[in-house]
Amino acid sequence: MESNPPFQKAYESLLENAGKEEFEDKKIMVVDGCEIPLIDLSRLNFGEKERDECKREIVDASSKWGFFQVENHGISSDILERIRREQVKVFRQPFEKKANEKLLNFSRDSYRWGAPNATSLKQLSWSEAFHIPLATDIFESTEYNSLRLAIQEFASAVSELAHRIAEILAENMGHDSGYFVDNCSASTCYLRLNRYPPCPISSEVFGLMPHTDSDFLTVLSQDQVGGLQLLEDETWITVKPIPEALIVNIGDLCEAWSNGAYKSVQHRVMANTQVERFSVAYFMCPFNDTVIESCTEPSVYRKFTFKEFRQQVQEDVRTNGYKVGLPRFLI
Repeated sequence: MESNPPFQKAYESLLENAGKEEFEDKKIMVVDGCEIPLIDLSRLNFGEKERDECKREIVDASSKWGFFQVENHGISSDILERIRREQVKVFRQPFEKKANEKLLNFSRDSYRWGAPNATSLKQLSWSEAFHIPLATDIFESTEYNSLRLAIQEFASAVSELAHRIAEILAENMGHDSGYFVDNCSASTCYLRLNRYPPCPISSEVFGLMPHTDSDFLTVLSQDQVGGLQLLEDETWITVKPIPEALIVNIGDLCEAWSNGAYKSVQHRVMANTQVERFSVAYFMCPFNDTVIESCTEPSVYRKFTFKEFRQQVQEDVRTNGYKVGLPRFLI
């Protein structure tokens, strides 16, 4: 049975315009091979001078780029390889099974593909994903046991890394290092297993359309295929994969809380006409009733709860086909 989602059938009318439709960013430069900061986290375990230098690099990258890669992050290659191997196996399941059966007690809407609200080619995402809330009950199932264990192991290790980085960012703003961690728990964060099938139509089709992340902090493990790009000074910069390095990026909530000191930047994934791509992302999210307000004055954004922010994002996607995000909350 076919494992790929029926992209061509579902988006036949949109794909007819491939090569004809003008993308708004057509004139924006795309730069390949420009490397975002790569930070060696092992220095956090050294003396005061090395520790302070590493922290400064994390803060600088979060302020200037909103993205950086980390190496010697403490997560073993075995853990990274295991989650990658297991996600490949689950995505190889027949499409009908992925779309209609519950895996690991995930809700039925955990499996997502494409962009249901797309009205043009520039709103299409040529990808499929499992969106996995890290609530305790998802680990009660014994079916798909190797996948369950890989998820649990990866989430535990990456959450520790995210907490460590978040503490550094909070301390730099002069606030308690536990701000982000205290407002999050395992039940509020989630993983997203991503697969980007080969797109035979055009390399200009998005694997994932341009967006910012609606969380505090994201940690991403990607394979070596590439395709991730971030927008920096009107230039799309291709993020070169580095073996075993992880990507960290700032989310909308962190930008709002820091009053714009840390940048949540637009990023996208470009489709590949020949090769499939896999990645897994950890999203550090707060409780729904957590109030996000600027930690310095004068505030750029008004106060809002995480629940309010999510509802606004979902409404914009339903109405417009894309996320608006933080501009909705400007004062």
